[in-house]
Amino acid sequence: MGKVLITGGAGFIGSHVAERLLTQGREVVALDDFNDYYDPRFKRENAARLSRYRGFRLVEGDIRDRALVDGLYRREGVEATIHLAARAGVRPSIREPHLYVDVNEMGTVNLLEAAQQVRAEVFIFGSSSSVYGTNSKVPFAEQDPITRPVSPYAATKRAGELLCHTYHHLHGLRVTCLRFFTVYGPRQRPEMAIYKFTERMLCGRPIPMFGDGSSARDYTFVDDIAAGVVRSLEVGRTYDIVNLGGSRTTTLRALVDLIAKAAGVEPAIEHLPDQPGDVPITFADVSHAAEVLGWAPSVAIDEGIPRFVEWYRAERAAAR
Repeated sequence: MGKVLITGGAGFIGSHVAERLLTQGREVVALDDFNDYYDPRFKRENAARLSRYRGFRLVEGDIRDRALVDGLYRREGVEATIHLAARAGVRPSIREPHLYVDVNEMGTVNLLEAAQQVRAEVFIFGSSSSVYGTNSKVPFAEQDPITRPVSPYAATKRAGELLCHTYHHLHGLRVTCLRFFTVYGPRQRPEMAIYKFTERMLCGRPIPMFGDGSSARDYTFVDDIAAGVVRSLEVGRTYDIVNLGGSRTTTLRALVDLIAKAAGVEPAIEHLPDQPGDVPITFADVSHAAEVLGWAPSVAIDEGIPRFVEWYRAERAAAR
């Protein structure tokens, strides 16, 4: 397989996937628009890290720019796509639904259309556990009905899966849609809970806790996610949807305690009301991933949190 295009390649998950491929000797083209959803400095630092690899090329641009996307596939000789670029986050999508639909749906169509035009047949789509909405059956399995998303973000991710199926059906693209469950780890986006809680604790600031702390998430270490993405690329399913999750739930209260223990601090809690669009639980059934990808999570939350806190402290020390 030749060049791999990673959209969002300078981002949190994208940079880990790119680095894994580059260490295997693969050629990677990263497309990223460095938007201001969070401080672009984080992604610039990721791109600088990747630029040390011989097979890496960075292209700055927006997946909504159809001419840019078409030209990129033809000019670079892209043979496989890992589509991770998206407007992320449940709560921001409620504030800016038009933006989320524009980026996450139209951008995905542009990539699918360009890929089929040049016969870049392997297409990996980064979906989300958010598509399960308020699913009452746990753990969540790929065959569960998901007809009631509770945020624009979730709806756009489900729309992306359906668009991928359409292009598989019409043009023979070999598509794997990966439903990520709350990814965390080094280089995490700063607005995400684990990063934000760690930062606040180490600065002596209170932790915002939405609801009573009983909401639970399936947290997945980024190294496990990157391994699953690369494995999906290697397997190249005809069309499939696969959960990638830690397959273990952690309540918000327990998460705060884990971070506090790793940071060696006593946390102060600011209790806040539940937020619209949030779901009470996410929990991945990963038996299908084991069956078709030979994949299973290897980093448990009680190992991953100390690793993240150690990384955060090192980054903060280096910035001084």
